[in-house]
Amino acid sequence: MKTMACKQLGGACDKIFQSNTFDEMAQLSKQHGMKMFEQKNELANYILKL
Repeated sequence: MKTMACKQLGGACDKIFQSNTFDEMAQLSKQHGMKMFEQKNELANYILKL
């Protein structure tokens, strides 16, 4: 089992990922990055509507 933090994979936070292979780790990181990007866009859209 491999364990890495988001920051170690080039991200901006301390979320921990665990997987059996680096390919799985990369996929988890990618999914996390897309989720954070979507949340940021939702927040930006909310603020623009104020």
